[in-house]
Amino acid sequence: MKKSVSLLSNLLLSSTLIWGVPTVQGEELNSGEVLTVPAIDASYCHMKFPPMREDTLSWARPVLDENATESIDFYGPCDHDPLGPDEIQAQRRVMHRGIFEDGE
Repeated sequence: MKKSVSLLSNLLLSSTLIWGVPTVQGEELNSGEVLTVPAIDASYCHMKFPPMREDTLSWARPVLDENATESIDFYGPCDHDPLGPDEIQAQRRVMHRGIFEDGE
């Protein structure tokens, strides 16, 4: 009897834990959308955003490419602006020279 009670209580506990854990799914990035997920350390975030349109890189405020098939993964401060001067300079380097600065 003790074994069956123990088994049932363990089964109940494990099923509660399994249903209580949220499922992790890949999120598809909609066109022009910036996805921001704060890391455990609140000062850093993981952002995903589309690259800027190549023809707007010379503009004062470039536009994100709504038809881009790829997205940029950024890990850094949460106040990073995907259309800010640092990101514009980085994307200009990538577009014009192919320099990715990924540390390899």
